[in-house]
Amino acid sequence: MTQTVKIITLKIDDKDISARENETILEVARENGIFIPSLCYQEGLSSVGACRLCLVELKGSNKMLPACVTLVGEGMEVVTDSERLRLHRRMVLEMIFSERNHTCSVCVSNGHCELQTLAQKLGITHIHVPYLYPIFQVDTTHKRFGMDHNRCILCTRCIRVCSEIEGANTLGLMGRGNNTQVIADLNQPWGESETCTGCGKCVNVCPTGALFEKGKSAAEMSKRRQFLPYLTMMREEW
Repeated sequence: MTQTVKIITLKIDDKDISARENETILEVARENGIFIPSLCYQEGLSSVGACRLCLVELKGSNKMLPACVTLVGEGMEVVTDSERLRLHRRMVLEMIFSERNHTCSVCVSNGHCELQTLAQKLGITHIHVPYLYPIFQVDTTHKRFGMDHNRCILCTRCIRVCSEIEGANTLGLMGRGNNTQVIADLNQPWGESETCTGCGKCVNVCPTGALFEKGKSAAEMSKRRQFLPYLTMMREEW
């Protein structure tokens, strides 16, 4: 039985837009060429609204809502860019930078990093909060990949792609707050994991240099994420 999807109209930044009622604000905005920053969102994976960078305003409400998990509504008026939103996004990015050690010049993803790109786009040149400078281990036990917790922003894309697309459920989270880390299986060295298939999907959806391929020098680690929407579509058709 074919399911009917209702078409609604709304405004985004005063622009009249038509959308399917089961779409999110972020999806509709991107379909119409409207930029909303995000880091935890990845097309083809479930959305968790964790990074809070995609918050937008709705006219008639004082709340800011995450665009990646908020469905569009008939007559909705969305604001994606305001002084309040710019201040919020800069604050979030500065806190992400301060929590770990993001030294771009020696990173394998320098020039291919979503965090770096967003900082440049939002005009961040200085951090106004104290750096925490935690010391995390770099796990290079996997024969093909490495995991540098110092560059992890805990977006959980790697965990979701491992579970939702690959079905291996190798990666997960351990700890709380700033000490939270991505772990393999029950916190064993990645190279000793019995569930990891070595597919590399986690590496390719990582927005920073936290997950990387071995043998790459600084600025060489570019990611390939275009395969995800296709894989998701194929799984839905099975």
